[in-house]
Amino acid sequence: MNFNVLPATTSDYRLRAKQRLPKFLFDYIDGGANKEITLAVNCSDFDRYTLKQQVLRDVSNVDTSTVLSGKPVSMPLALAPIGMAGMMARRGETLGARAAKNAGVPFTLSTVGVCSAEEVKTATNTDFWFQLYMLRDRKAVQSIVDRAQAVGCDTLVFTVDLPIAGMRHRDQRNGMASNGLLETLTRASQLLTHPRWAFDVGLHGRPHTIGNLSDLVQASSGLSDFKNFIDSQFDASVTRKDIDWLRSIWPGRLILKGIMEIDDAQRAVETGADAIIVSNHGGRQLDSVGSSLSKLPDIADTVGDQIEVFMDGGIRNGIDVIKAVALGAKGVLIGRPWIWAVAGSGEAGLTQLLNTFQQEMAVAMALMGVTRIDQLDRGLLE
Repeated sequence: MNFNVLPATTSDYRLRAKQRLPKFLFDYIDGGANKEITLAVNCSDFDRYTLKQQVLRDVSNVDTSTVLSGKPVSMPLALAPIGMAGMMARRGETLGARAAKNAGVPFTLSTVGVCSAEEVKTATNTDFWFQLYMLRDRKAVQSIVDRAQAVGCDTLVFTVDLPIAGMRHRDQRNGMASNGLLETLTRASQLLTHPRWAFDVGLHGRPHTIGNLSDLVQASSGLSDFKNFIDSQFDASVTRKDIDWLRSIWPGRLILKGIMEIDDAQRAVETGADAIIVSNHGGRQLDSVGSSLSKLPDIADTVGDQIEVFMDGGIRNGIDVIKAVALGAKGVLIGRPWIWAVAGSGEAGLTQLLNTFQQEMAVAMALMGVTRIDQLDRGLLE
């Protein structure tokens, strides 16, 4: 990428991130499961829809604001949880949270983020959403939930589509799946070709730990210890009873992330969840499952009047946001776009990208002849 040309779109920031990150880290955030079929259709299915252009309407005052999880936001968008974001840029979670605050949208901190909830709170002095995995050790879950609540988080995003990790072949090729000698040498050889990352993040971005697990993995020397702990803790036995238990210890709003079928959406309503996220984990779990967008309309039609319905997966610009909202989403979450921007150009890059998303939405709405988010519906799509 020509660094004399300013990045403008998600694709521009992806290229910049690819230039700056060691291959094993870029592929970790860029890749999907197996043949990456679902990763591809998550994006391409947006192209199945076109927008209606309407003229001779008064569009002198377009407003992209709305309400998500009970709070006003500048546009129907939130930053999705990204594991190990602090390895993609120095203290990456804090950069994402600050940019989200400045843009007026929610930030979601991952359980497996490098920065802890306390660090993000100190860096931003604002509320954020917290994403949770259900671990085998329920005392560990209780500890994580307590920490999130203590810093003022009022929205918990519980990921339900990861009883086991999907098969991510890029990670295997790059030595991310093991700490054996060959894998370690593979990663080391990639680090040698990226001295800027090694100096900025590798050296000055320490400590490289999973901050929210700091009181659970004692005497840890680095990410490998935390990875071993997490791998041993994924719980394939989670059912509705565990959501009931989570409800009993979490007083705030609860969002279930990873819903792809109508009957699961209906069960989410029955658990008392406040919202769901139609999501296939960005194509990183079950390959060949349908795109999030293809599942959204039927789920929104079935439960949208009982619960907030969000979606993620494949959103790359403001027009994609428009299409998702018109198909029934209350709002969307973006993952790869925000971490590509932070990895490529830091907090300023993400601030610029979020501004572009909002401008794209406002321009599209004006040319479609609408001025408010609640005017977007399927009648404006073809």
